[in-house]
Order: sequence, then C-alpha cells, then structure tokens
Amino acid sequence: MVEIGDVVVYCDHQGRRLKGLLTMVWGQDVYPYTSRPCVNLVYVDPDPTKTDCYGRQIGRDASSVPYKSGQTAPGYYWEEIG
Repeated sequence: MVEIGDVVVYCDHQGRRLKGLLTMVWGQDVYPYTSRPCVNLVYVDPDPTKTDCYGRQIGRDASSVPYKSGQTAPGYYWEEIG
C-alpha cells in the first residue's frame, strides 16, 4: 500500500527514472483488490539549469500517473523503489 509522502520511482516521458514524492493517491480504497492506484507526484527536475532561489526546481508532468503494469507506453508510470 502506498501513501501520500512515500517516495517511488517515476519513469517520465523520456524514459528517465526519477525519484518521485507522492502528493495524492487515487483509488486507494479499492487497492489491493484491483490494480495499483494512480498517483500524483512531484520530482526534482533532472535539468541542472533549472534552478531558482530554492535550489533545483520541481516538476509535475500530469496527474493520475498509472502503475507500471497498467501502462502500455514506454514511460509515464510509477513503481516502488527496490
């Protein structure tokens, strides 16, 4: 079971594997009886030129990111670290 605040692996649209911090979990009430829930997350932008007064900028690609097994595209999914 995942919760808001957990760290996961996020594979972005370019296939980069980044650490993501969960900000929302969708469908947790039916998980684990169905496939893994979709999540919203933030990640540290891998581009070293994207900095501001707080440090490296954070990124958000979209909401409702599916779990790896529920995604047919080569990116834009999450999975557990490990």
